[in-house]
Amino acid sequence: MKIISFFYLMFFIFFYLPVKSDDIFDKGRDVFLNVAVCSSCHMLAEAKSEGQIGPNLNEIQPDKMRVINVVTNGIGVMPSYEGQLTQAEIEAVAHYVSISSNK
Repeated sequence: MKIISFFYLMFFIFFYLPVKSDDIFDKGRDVFLNVAVCSSCHMLAEAKSEGQIGPNLNEIQPDKMRVINVVTNGIGVMPSYEGQLTQAEIEAVAHYVSISSNK
């Protein structure tokens, strides 16, 4: 009887308790799509963006620190977003891109 009760408890936990979303991921997605509009230049499958100016983020799969560095300082034709985005927005978009591009 205890095993059955345990099974029902586990079932309830996994399927009925609300899942907390990743707030930083959501904020980063908003920065990518609406604030910095990275989607106009970069392709990223999760964002359904098809920009052709910058690198395809799904192909290069940058880690979080690389995105922070590039967004903060700029590189090539990409301008620096330091002063345009807050540090929290830069970290959020880096979190979003690094996770999304590695799926």
